Amino acid sequence: MKTTIKILLAISIVVLGYMCISSVMTPIKFDQQKELREKEIIQRLVDIRKAELEFRDQKGGFTTSLDTLVMFLKSAKKKFVMKEGSLSDKQLESGLTEAQAAQIVRRGSKAEIIASGLEGFRRDTIYGSVIEALFPNQYTAEDIDKIAIIPYSKNEKFEVKVNNTYFNSSQIQIPLFEASAHYKTYLYDLNHQEMLNAIDMRTKLEKFPGLKVGSIEEPNNFAGNWE
Repeated sequence: MKTTIKILLAISIVVLGYMCISSVMTPIKFDQQKELREKEIIQRLVDIRKAELEFRDQKGGFTTSLDTLVMFLKSAKKKFVMKEGSLSDKQLESGLTEAQAAQIVRRGSKAEIIASGLEGFRRDTIYGSVIEALFPNQYTAEDIDKIAIIPYSKNEKFEVKVNNTYFNSSQIQIPLFEASAHYKTYLYDLNHQEMLNAIDMRTKLEKFPGLKVGSIEEPNNFAGNWE
């Protein structure tokens, strides 16, 4: 009987010890996984911000459709200025500007170019892929579609909202947008209670329970809520 009690006590001690360790390690592991995942999601939101701002610059406003945004990235062009050479301190001190130097080169007079010391100076305007301009060595036309997908989710897309009718106190119209990923979309397969705790904490603080960039309520310089 005593032996049985001792065994049961030993088992109870082991179980209680495991439960104590687990209660400490569970939130730690959850936070580690959350931080790891959010690094990728933040980068994706930054990429969407770049794309939306380019879309606004070329189209005059933002879009709520990520499909439209992806189609734009695949087809749109962006102006580049190819630069070769630079002006010397002596040329700059003489009052020669880059615009003036480019104009001399465009005129094509070899004698004038040599006299101005601009033999290796070029400023050519060309048009290239928006994807290459915004995301060099990051995306291609073949894989740019993934910009819309929330990493670690069930292939869910970021939620995008737009307010193209916002007016500031000076009655100047300012297009606004926000893109977001809720905790439920990318933490769903981690500890359920820890996810609910994270949502509850953000909700009580009246903050978005997840990651978000931009705001449709007021201008915030298109900042992310992690910045």
